[in-house]
Amino acid sequence: MRALLFFIVSTTILGSSLWAGTEPPAPWNIGPPIDDPVYTPAELVASFRRAFGYQHGRVWHAKGIILEGEFTPDSHAKALTKASHLQGAGCKVIVRFSNFSGVPTIPDNDPLANPRGMAIRFELPGGTSTDVVAHSYNGFPVSNTDELRELILALAASGPGAPPPNAFESFLDSHPVARKFLSEQKIPASFATIAYYGVGSFKFVNARGQAHYARYQLLPEEGEELLTQEQAQKQSADYLMDEIKARLAQTPVTFDLYAQVAESNDKTKDLSIPLPDDRKRVLLGKIQIKNITANTPEEDRALVFCPSNVPAGIETADGMSSFYSKVFRLSAKEERGVAPVAGN
Repeated sequence: MRALLFFIVSTTILGSSLWAGTEPPAPWNIGPPIDDPVYTPAELVASFRRAFGYQHGRVWHAKGIILEGEFTPDSHAKALTKASHLQGAGCKVIVRFSNFSGVPTIPDNDPLANPRGMAIRFELPGGTSTDVVAHSYNGFPVSNTDELRELILALAASGPGAPPPNAFESFLDSHPVARKFLSEQKIPASFATIAYYGVGSFKFVNARGQAHYARYQLLPEEGEELLTQEQAQKQSADYLMDEIKARLAQTPVTFDLYAQVAESNDKTKDLSIPLPDDRKRVLLGKIQIKNITANTPEEDRALVFCPSNVPAGIETADGMSSFYSKVFRLSAKEERGVAPVAGN
């Protein structure tokens, strides 16, 4: 698995310039917005509360662990974007690994813990920041936020162990991409040994004003190490949380951050469609995770990662990232006891 992962990367990383001395192609025709939602962020939050209960925590990826480290940009990043954290100087990062479910006590080996999350905050000069939000699957189960609400409500209506046919099975029957998403989940031996893929598409603009569309990938320097379902069931309910603590007590954890660059015919706005594997990757830099933070409930509640939190030189380029950022902020307000406002 490790050899395969790094063969893919090594055969698609670019050389000293983005297009090997040629001018980049014209800006991508990425089509009309993929998401024109009927429902509000508040209604999506409510659907997650119905599925997972009101847990006084995040509506999804509720169980997690916060770490800190450093980011060192790579020289190739300048060809893609003028974003300040990718121009040469390093910066501090805050990283949160997590399980998918909105239940903060979910066992790490529960199927609803997939996909795993990795969120990164880059701390920029002047007290500003930028975020990357990723999960351990290359793609998304649905094409828009209304379908996500439908999926979560179907899960809530079916209940644990509900025999088919039920609302959830009916949804999967009519949404084969969602079924594929659920059936192809990988189970990591460690948060440090699985690849993560950015949830969102972004427009990168370099110092020459050239635009390129891309999605993030985070590849573990040690390669992937996975468990079978049988192996996972033998693990403790907190095996991932315990393992990452023990690992960091011995050595830092390193991820390579890439931008996978789209071509003109790629459907970058539809997050349920991954970019083809042969699309070029640009190494943006290395994230080295060194320490576990205090991980108090107050610290976790205060930390809200938003995919639309981007600096000059990077713009959101899909119909869902801004919507999800509103969802994250709204659920954070609820955690802190602030009355929710529809659409925030």
